[in-house]
Amino acid sequence: MVHRLREYGRVRSAKLSRKTVLISSVTAAFAVVGGGALIAEATSDRGGEPEGDEPVDETTQDPVGELLASMSLEDKVGQLFMVYVHGEAADTADTEAVASNRERLGAENGAAFVAAYRPGGIIYFDWANGLKDPAQIAALSNGLQAASTVPLLIATDQEYGSVVRIGEPATQFPGAMPLGATRDVEAAERAAAIAGAELRAMGVNHNFAPDADVNVDPENPVIGVRSFGSDPGLVADFAAAQVRGYQAGGVAVSAKHFPGHGDTSTDSHLGLPVITHTAEEWERIDAPPFQAAIAAGTDMVMSAHLQFPALDDSLAPATLSRPILTGLLRERLGFTGVVVTDALDMQGVRTGYGDDRVPVLALLAGADLLLMPPDFPLAYEAVLNAVASGELTEERIDESVRRILALKHSRGIVDDPETDEGAAAAVVGSDANRAAADDIADRSVTLLANDGTLPFRAASASGGVLVTGWGEQTTQRLASALAAQGLGVEVLLTGEAPGADAIAAAKGAAAGRDLVVVATRNVRAGSPQADLVAALAGGPAPVVAAAVGTPYDAAHVRGANAVLAAYSYAPASLAALAKVIVGAIAPTGALPVDVPAEGGGVLYPFGHGLGYE
Repeated sequence: MVHRLREYGRVRSAKLSRKTVLISSVTAAFAVVGGGALIAEATSDRGGEPEGDEPVDETTQDPVGELLASMSLEDKVGQLFMVYVHGEAADTADTEAVASNRERLGAENGAAFVAAYRPGGIIYFDWANGLKDPAQIAALSNGLQAASTVPLLIATDQEYGSVVRIGEPATQFPGAMPLGATRDVEAAERAAAIAGAELRAMGVNHNFAPDADVNVDPENPVIGVRSFGSDPGLVADFAAAQVRGYQAGGVAVSAKHFPGHGDTSTDSHLGLPVITHTAEEWERIDAPPFQAAIAAGTDMVMSAHLQFPALDDSLAPATLSRPILTGLLRERLGFTGVVVTDALDMQGVRTGYGDDRVPVLALLAGADLLLMPPDFPLAYEAVLNAVASGELTEERIDESVRRILALKHSRGIVDDPETDEGAAAAVVGSDANRAAADDIADRSVTLLANDGTLPFRAASASGGVLVTGWGEQTTQRLASALAAQGLGVEVLLTGEAPGADAIAAAKGAAAGRDLVVVATRNVRAGSPQADLVAALAGGPAPVVAAAVGTPYDAAHVRGANAVLAAYSYAPASLAALAKVIVGAIAPTGALPVDVPAEGGGVLYPFGHGLGYE
């Protein structure tokens, strides 16, 4: 760690052993970062005892403060930003990547950008960085860290399930709602620990997870299966478990999206949602998971781009609301860690505000880390100009930078920013890790309705099985999983909105089959997918409807002989579906949400789940 600080030329010449330096830095960091417990084991393998009676310079007790004092205002403002860069390597010369970086960032590649602006962090996306395999990702991470004078937060959104940035060979866990269906908090913590270790092996030291939203709106277009469920207590328990797990695996975490995004019918990527909960409802429904995550020691809390009139009657988006970020999150809930904004290129926060004003207003509200402004040079200059004009003080900037630097110390990022590129492949996607994902998937599948069609016995099948419905990869993978169970399978993709011709083709393909399995996702009343299930249910073969997204599909699949909820189209979940269908395993999942009936009321209540006799 010390050699990193000396790059600023302001560190005193303290003669400390490696272990003493680390312990003092972590202790200083935990004085600033809220929540969490200092784990002695985390320091036990990082060096020996002080040699002999070598004196310790007692003045060097605040390495975060030392580093902060050595930074120029421009250095500090850079630390407030996390952006994405294009390119599969830090020093990419790819023509398209260079052009994109120049346009958005004013630098040719990631290495040049971090050297010039010293940002607090970089966020990875598969479409920007390739993210092809563990060795490539680890090399990208190391290249970025080598170019930076202050080690970077390197982050991604690896929630699993429906939000995945790093695909196979990384272990693909089913996601939040399937975990909620298992009711196994220890499994959630174990999954996060495995996922965290895989991410850190690739040089990714921060994950924007877990999702702490309580999904109480079945029509929610942006959360859904990203939530553990609709019960505040369940979500609180699972969110806290995943905070502990990810941190045990070696990565920092961010509970999101404060003050709660679970009851909205608007996607904040596209518009500005309004949450109509009363203050009492917020206290009862939305707050508990964030309180639990804070108590568990979450490193960050991410703000939501939404209006919450009961919490701030000015109707400023929460990301720009001082009553919400400072009054509620900091002062009332006592969070002293890093507040990170959701992506500032989302329409929800840009509605009514210029891109030059949003970063300044977010800092004034209480945010620390500004994620993905649409025009980084504009945002960077806007913050500098706000300090020059007196709208922001340098002391206010220092508060946020101190929190960010303290986080980097507390998670060992300053001490050990790089990773072993050669070892990454052995850690990521190991057989043991995949087995853990399979076990969670097996225990999450929930049987909602069954007239005796399931389990379907392969030995009695002569006409085979038709797999149809949503998702080209999903239907193919489900068919392969059923074939692995000994069934003859045909696949007919009908898609998200099958028309009359596609439905007729599916009916024709179902003729003579012993079973029809329809994969559904995001079915609503009057949906063409519902029409497909209804049409197939009129035929001679029994129909199994399998929801591979939210279980709310079950309210609309009229006439199906059996209804299953897998909550995910991850390979492990599709394999688990196949095992449940043929009776290789019994369904043991329990609904983590209420499934409402089309005409009102509850069709399948929270906790519902059938088994096999």
